[in-house]
Amino acid sequence: MLELININKNYNPGSVNELCLFKDFNLTVKDGEFVSVVGSNVSGKTSMLNIICGSIAVDSGKILINGEDITKQKDYIRQRRIGRVYQDPSKGTCPSMTILENMSIAENKGKPYNLGRGVNKAKLETYREMLRPLNLGLEDKMGVQVGSLSGGQRQALALLMATMTPIDFLILDEHTAALDPRTAEIVMKLTDQIVREKKMTTVMVTHNLRYALEYGDRILMMHQGKIVLDKVGEEKNQLNTDEIMGIFNRISVECGN
Repeated sequence: MLELININKNYNPGSVNELCLFKDFNLTVKDGEFVSVVGSNVSGKTSMLNIICGSIAVDSGKILINGEDITKQKDYIRQRRIGRVYQDPSKGTCPSMTILENMSIAENKGKPYNLGRGVNKAKLETYREMLRPLNLGLEDKMGVQVGSLSGGQRQALALLMATMTPIDFLILDEHTAALDPRTAEIVMKLTDQIVREKKMTTVMVTHNLRYALEYGDRILMMHQGKIVLDKVGEEKNQLNTDEIMGIFNRISVECGN
């Protein structure tokens, strides 16, 4: 279980550009939940993910994972138990290394590094079997540098790599936003399959309202560092994109946009 307790975060404190993003912000994500997060720009969606992952430090408050306080834990230590896929397909993989090398590194995440062969070629067929269901032809490109792949191929590979080792949470930061519609559908179906099969606790930020409603079992809408909508289970299933857009537009009008 993930808990954000009384989180406070200010940017540029003491300056004319000071921004209070979070004030006494609270969020609990239960084990196994797949949470979709939507909201306007500067609503705090990505900042919330960065706080969870340790990329941004909080001014005050606590971050707990399964009851353990990780508020002051370094980001590279948190990454041992958190998998993250970014919006930019160029992140999450090493472009100058092959698919085989990338997957070998991902499988060794969190393990001690000793002198020895970095690539386990005995796992070659195992990796191919992991890639084959994607229907992107990656299983036949194990020796190809990742930097030469398309954005969709890299994003699908990054998703697989992020979930190859046991993790407590999967963080998806608009991971389909830079993809064409067909590839985005493939990556979303792969996401749903992985989350369901591994019963993985997942937080997904997205601007695609259909994805937010179609996938996962909980939806949050954020605005100016606050949660303005939180629906779970059947309540979420009863929502539609027109209702979500109506709430979003009403908030925009109230704010003078």
